[in-house]
Amino acid sequence: MRFLLALVLYLVYSVTALPSPTDERDLECAETREKIRKIEAKMRQGYTARQGVRMQEELRSLREKRRRLCR
Repeated sequence: MRFLLALVLYLVYSVTALPSPTDERDLECAETREKIRKIEAKMRQGYTARQGVRMQEELRSLREKRRRLCR
């Protein structure tokens, strides 16, 4: 009986210590938003045509990622 109780307590504490998928998603969402913010700030400072195309493509992919992750 003690063994069963110890096993149950161990499982409860070990499961709660694992990061939840929503925590990982929230972290990735925050990182994506920060990348978008940095690119937008860089675009306000001026850029060449080649850099503009590259930044627009990066923004497009990051915004799509943000739509999938952030809710």
